[in-house]
Amino acid sequence: MSSSTVTHASRQADHKTRAQRLRARYSPRRLFNWHTFRSRITVLVMLAVGLSVALGALISYVTISRAIMNRVDSQLEQRAQVLASNQVQLYTQQALSSRAAAILLSASGYQESIVYSDGSSFDPSSVTLVVVGNPSANTVIQIAAPHGDPEREIAMTQTGSSLRTVSSGGVDYRVYAVPNTTGNQFNSEPSALVFSVSMAPTEATLNTLTTVSIIVGLIGIALAGAAGFAIGRAALRPVEELSKATEYIASTGDLRSLNVVGDDELAQLTRNFNTMLEALARSQEHQKRLVADAGHELRTPLTSMRTNLDLLAQVMAMPNDDRLSPEDRVDLMNDVRAQMEELSVLISDLVELSRDEQPSHAIEHLDLRDIVDRAAERVQRRAPTLTYDLKLSSWYLDGDPAALERLITNLMDNAAKWSPEGGTVTVTLADGLLQVADQGPGIAEEDLTHVFERFYRSPEARATPGSGLGLAIVRQIAENHGGRVAAARAQGGGALLGVWLPGSAVIGELPAGVR
Repeated sequence: MSSSTVTHASRQADHKTRAQRLRARYSPRRLFNWHTFRSRITVLVMLAVGLSVALGALISYVTISRAIMNRVDSQLEQRAQVLASNQVQLYTQQALSSRAAAILLSASGYQESIVYSDGSSFDPSSVTLVVVGNPSANTVIQIAAPHGDPEREIAMTQTGSSLRTVSSGGVDYRVYAVPNTTGNQFNSEPSALVFSVSMAPTEATLNTLTTVSIIVGLIGIALAGAAGFAIGRAALRPVEELSKATEYIASTGDLRSLNVVGDDELAQLTRNFNTMLEALARSQEHQKRLVADAGHELRTPLTSMRTNLDLLAQVMAMPNDDRLSPEDRVDLMNDVRAQMEELSVLISDLVELSRDEQPSHAIEHLDLRDIVDRAAERVQRRAPTLTYDLKLSSWYLDGDPAALERLITNLMDNAAKWSPEGGTVTVTLADGLLQVADQGPGIAEEDLTHVFERFYRSPEARATPGSGLGLAIVRQIAENHGGRVAAARAQGGGALLGVWLPGSAVIGELPAGVR
């Protein structure tokens, strides 16, 4: 098979795969999946616009139909009043029977009748309007108005008026009746003039308005659906990009921040997500550094223990070997025991640092002064040659007593470690500030900002026992209780380590946000 054939087949496969992706992306099932947020936005927009259009169309229809009916009624009443009051000779039986009167009245578009008080009526006969030169175009003019009991009541009482809708011959008429005051001068029987106008043109207009409103509403709903889909797609594009970014981060572990465009809610969401990524990156970095530092710190005691254990194994295998004296063997066992204790302390410190969480149990309302007294007793038993000067005031707070005791113990152990034989460790507690000062060599200026870091040890401290985790645990416990730490040089030249914890000098009272 030639290379061109392979290339052509590869292109066809690529086009096919691309077409499948496009069909899957724009398939109706995906575009109109009602379980997606975009589809719900589209439906909500369509419903909102549809209800708005329907309500607007209903209000418009009612308003316009009422205006049209009011105009029809007004014109009917005005025409009736003018004709009834001014055309004296028009509304008599003789006048209405004439061809000229019929043509004149029908030309106005209205129908007229005379209704008498006894219930009888005079309804003009139909007349044929002859079109000159075109006999086929002759039309029949009907000038009789429909009437009933309300119109007879007007004729009997000769007061008021009547306005109503009457259906006659399948056509609705608007009927208006007034007393025939002028015609009564020529008739012995009281009568009423009845005027009517067909509602067919008005109903046709209203039907047209209804049809137009429905068509416009449907078009509006369709446009609203398209606009809702476009708006949902445009509005959710940043969310989709954020979702893709989370999938990429989950699959690759790349915690780089995302680009933020704009200043809207989605941009704020992206900023919050970047903040979370930064916190996660810091946590991973701390974990990696903790593992690396722990591996480095564990390597030395493990190597020393392996060497000592190998030597002990050789000695036990050859009990008559006099290369090690009994005293050397005891020293070797003591060395192994000390290394195991150092390793146990290091592992315990690592476990404590790995928690890195707020205290969630064993929280008590306590007096920090009592915790300092207990810690001082423990440290004094371990370093009996030192003098401990305690200047303590009560300070009440909510906290974990075991963790706070370890904080204070680590500070005092550190002071005891660096204090000279017969030296004094000064411990002061006032207004929530705990200060521990020793009389040792002090802390170099360049090391003041690093003494509370994990595994940090100054060049002078590297030759002494320890792992560099004690003060890091102090900072973590203080921060978990809402406090902070600091280091400085004491007035006598030694180190001064301070911890501030939020609380109150009065029992039971804590500042807002501490509990």
